[in-house]
Amino acid sequence: MGVSFESTTALARMLRDRHISSVELLQESLAAYDRYNDLVNAVVVTQIEQAFDQARQADQELSDGRIRGPLHGIPMTVKESFDWVGTPTTVGDPAFTGNFPETTAVPVQRLQAAGAIVYGKTNVPLHLADAQSFNDVYGTTNNPWALDRVAGGSSGGSAAALASGMTSLELGSDIAGSLRNPAHYCGVFSHKPTYGMVPSDGHGLPGTHADLDIQVVGPMARTAPDLDLAMGILAGDTYRRTSGGRTLANFRVAVVLESPFLRQDPELTEQLRTGIDLLKDAGLTVEFDARPDLDAERTIDLHMLLLRAATGAAKPVAPRAADIAADLERFRAGARDRPAFEARGHDLSYREWWELHNERERERAVWTAFFRDYDLLLCPTSASAAPAHDHRPDRFAPSPSAQPGVRHEPLYWALWPGVAYLPSTVVPFGLTQSGLPCGLQVVAPHGADALGIQFAGLVEQTLGGFQPAPLVSSGRP
Repeated sequence: MGVSFESTTALARMLRDRHISSVELLQESLAAYDRYNDLVNAVVVTQIEQAFDQARQADQELSDGRIRGPLHGIPMTVKESFDWVGTPTTVGDPAFTGNFPETTAVPVQRLQAAGAIVYGKTNVPLHLADAQSFNDVYGTTNNPWALDRVAGGSSGGSAAALASGMTSLELGSDIAGSLRNPAHYCGVFSHKPTYGMVPSDGHGLPGTHADLDIQVVGPMARTAPDLDLAMGILAGDTYRRTSGGRTLANFRVAVVLESPFLRQDPELTEQLRTGIDLLKDAGLTVEFDARPDLDAERTIDLHMLLLRAATGAAKPVAPRAADIAADLERFRAGARDRPAFEARGHDLSYREWWELHNERERERAVWTAFFRDYDLLLCPTSASAAPAHDHRPDRFAPSPSAQPGVRHEPLYWALWPGVAYLPSTVVPFGLTQSGLPCGLQVVAPHGADALGIQFAGLVEQTLGGFQPAPLVSSGRP
């Protein structure tokens, strides 16, 4: 598979030791791009000649004894929703194909200042508003593990590029699992930072200048040390690294693998249990009965309302009152499907939003108390492994066969820590019986991002971490 599947940390060391050049690394990434991108459609915009110019310059600087930073000469890609001078930021919307920003997003600038060479941008869903990545500008991104399945969203192209060796490091964003569910679906690592830790200037829909509630910017990679490296660059001094030498036996964690209100794939649950048992055998102290003192079902409603208020505010055009009237009435009658939540999110007054926000702040205090007794909380990332592609316009419509008391809410596990502004890391956790990747979500206390990443590294050492998809390991196509 070549060096394109080495970690960013290893590649940086190889560059500094002159075992490989930046030009050669870029050629390796582009070889994977040429080999697999027609199948997975992960990288949708490139500036290849510019990247080669930068790689040659990086090699010359290294020859002169100059190193810009820890990513000196490393080729990488970033999510399409980040402004990058010379390329359009469309967020999958044909109306924005002419949107060529005049400045590069701050997180991208920080990576470039550390020496990274950005050569491409990766695919997203329309307006970053789906857990699968397809749009009318760039088409559909496929999962390298199974081309008929989704790679996730909204950082789906990011995860697919990592899993197929087109990049060793990616920059994504997350409001309801957009970093985490693609990592889980594609078998890679991701980190959703504490809210506000990484600047988001230059990310999102054109014309957006204010930070969006819940949304964060963070890295994706194929190893936990690479997440740590990237967070030190993206967050700077606000990212407080942990001391080394800690083992699994030094952690006391709470584990929640199922919700009484959620329909979940049994294969996924079984694989998570198997992995947790292996960690226990390796010395981890586990408590299965511990929970934050929260009303689980009320928490779903709170989180969905805050999410839909945020995503609704970010839409280019607000819906007309007449267009949401029927769904709003259904919400008031007890409906809790996506169209109903979206209608209520659009309809909230500022006072109503503040009351929900105030409830969220009480919830955050509960989490703080919970983490006095436990280092971390481990839970699923999503309710299933990667599902099949589904582009039906009515895919979010209420289901007539829904079971009373059981909710089909794919965002549940992502929103649980997300709305409370907590950091969470996804670490590959083996394969389901159907042979699809499974990711464990590691939730850490507010501001303790490095602790979650450190634990993910220990899981990686114990269980093996990233493994190439059959598409890659078999030598296809």
